[in-house]
Amino acid sequence: MNDLPLTQQIFHIGAGEAAPAAGADRLGVKAWNLAGMAAAGLRVPPAFVLTTDWYQAWHQAGGALPTLGGALVDHMRWLEQRSGSSFGGLRRPLLVSVRSGAPVSMPGMLETLLNIGLCDATTAGVLRTTGNPRLVWDSYRRLVRSYAEVVHAAPADSFEDLTVQHLAAAGVATPAEFDFHALRALTRESLELFRAVTGQEFPQNPQDQLQGAVLAILGSWDSGKAATFRRLNDIPEGLGTAVTVQAMVFGNSGGTSGSGVAFSRDPATGEKRLYVDFQFNSQGEDLVSGRHALGDLDLFERCMPTLAAEVQEAATVLEAAFGDMQEFEFTIEEGVLYLLQTRSGKRTPWAAVVVAVEQVREGQIDPARALERLAGLDLEAVGRRHLALRPGDMPLAHALTASPGVASGCIALSLAAAQALHQAGRPVILVRTEMATQDLAGIALANGVLSVRGGRTAHAAVVARQLDKVCLVGCNSLHVEAKRGYLQFANGEVLAEGELITLDGDSGEVWRGEYETLIERPEAWLADLRRWRDGPSR
Repeated sequence: MNDLPLTQQIFHIGAGEAAPAAGADRLGVKAWNLAGMAAAGLRVPPAFVLTTDWYQAWHQAGGALPTLGGALVDHMRWLEQRSGSSFGGLRRPLLVSVRSGAPVSMPGMLETLLNIGLCDATTAGVLRTTGNPRLVWDSYRRLVRSYAEVVHAAPADSFEDLTVQHLAAAGVATPAEFDFHALRALTRESLELFRAVTGQEFPQNPQDQLQGAVLAILGSWDSGKAATFRRLNDIPEGLGTAVTVQAMVFGNSGGTSGSGVAFSRDPATGEKRLYVDFQFNSQGEDLVSGRHALGDLDLFERCMPTLAAEVQEAATVLEAAFGDMQEFEFTIEEGVLYLLQTRSGKRTPWAAVVVAVEQVREGQIDPARALERLAGLDLEAVGRRHLALRPGDMPLAHALTASPGVASGCIALSLAAAQALHQAGRPVILVRTEMATQDLAGIALANGVLSVRGGRTAHAAVVARQLDKVCLVGCNSLHVEAKRGYLQFANGEVLAEGELITLDGDSGEVWRGEYETLIERPEAWLADLRRWRDGPSR
C-alpha cells in the first residue's frame, strides 16, 4: 500500500484536470485510460477514482472502511460542481455510475452499477431536468435489479421472470418497447421483489446507495468468476481493484441515443475496419451482458451517419494515443457522443499477428515493439482452420461470428455437462441461450461456444476470443431446452446433449456432425516478422 492516507488516494478525471499522480497499477486500467482519453481531447464524463489502496485497506480490515463515507461526500461535491447538479437533490439530481478497475484488463469479471442516486424522492427531479418519463422509470428499474444482484447477490432469474411476466402482459417482445406506464409498474413491483429476495428495503438514501455500491465493487474482486479468470490468465490475487465514480450519461434517453462497444480493428481478423455492436435507446450493460440482440456498424451508419463518423474518428485518436488496437465503450445521449472507457482490444492470435505487422507498416510502432507484443505467441502455430465441406451438405443454422476458426465437439448445455464430457476425453461445444461471464469455466473447457442471444462484443464473447475459442452468437433460429437436454433448430432438426456439432467461425454456420479441416496461415505477415526477428532491426 501507498504510505499516504487513504483520503489522499482519490484522483479526479475530466477535461482540464491535471494528470493523476498515480499509475495504472493503482488507478486501474480503466481509470488510467479514461484519464488518457480526457488528455487526448475526447469527451468523457467527469469522474473520481479510489485507488487500489482502498481495496487493500478494505481487504486487510475484513471489509471495514470507516473513512469511506466522508471521503465519498467530499469528492461528490467536486463532481456536483463539475456537472452542475446535486447528488440526492430534488430539482437537478446527479446520478453516477460506479465501476471497477483492476490494474490488468479483466473484461466482465468485476462489477459495475449504473444510475446510483435514483430513488423515490429524486425521480421527479430527473423527470423535471430531462422531460423524459420513460428514461426515469427505465433507469430506476435497472438500478433496483442491478443493486439486488450485485450488492446483495440476489439471483438474476427472479427479476428476469418478473420482466418476462410484464412483457407478456404488455404484448411486447423487449423492455425497449415498454411505455413509461409499463416501466413504472415494473419498477414498483421490482422494489417489492427487492424486499422479498434481499430481506431489506431498497436504499432510498443516495449516499447509502453509493457507499453500498463501492463496497460491492471492491468485493467483486473476490468473486468466483474473477478468481477463475485470474487463475486462467496467471494474474496475481493480491492486485485488487480501484473504483471509479462517474457522472452518468444516458444512452436510454430516446431514439437519438444509444450505447455501443467498438474495436478500432477487427479483433478476429485484424483487418483495419471499425467493428461495432450498437443498440439504440439502451445502457451499456445491455451490450456486454450477452442478453440482447444487437445492431452492427451497417445499421449504425445508416441511422446515425454523423455519429458513426465521430466514432471512427475517436478510434483513430485512441490508436494514436495508446499505440495499439483499442476496444472502447461509448454512449450517445441525445445526439452527443461520450467515451466511457478504452483498453487494448482482446484479439485472436491471427489478429494479433496482423495488427502488429500492419501497425509497423503504418508507422504507429516499430518492429521491436511488434516482436515484443507477440513474444508470448508460437508464431509457427498461428493459423485458421476452414471446413472441408461435402457436396449437398446444408448448415443447421447461421449466427454472428465473434471469434473465427472451426470447432467440433459434443453439445454441452451446462457447466456440469461440459465438465463430464471433458473428463471423459470428449471435445465440448458449450451451447447457451445467453453466454454470460459466469460461464467462464465452461468456455475454458470447450473447443467452441454458441449462443442464441448476445453480441460480438459481449464480455463472454470477448473472453472466448481471448482464449482463442471459436465463438458464434446471435443464433436466432436456435432454441435451447437446457433442462430437457436438447436443441431445436428452425429447420425442425433436434439434437440431444452429447451429439456432435461443428461451428464454422468464418461463415457463422452451425453444422451437424464433425468435419475435416484445411489450415490457412498468415504467411504475408509472418514473412515480415521473420525478417524483423532475424534482421538488423532486431
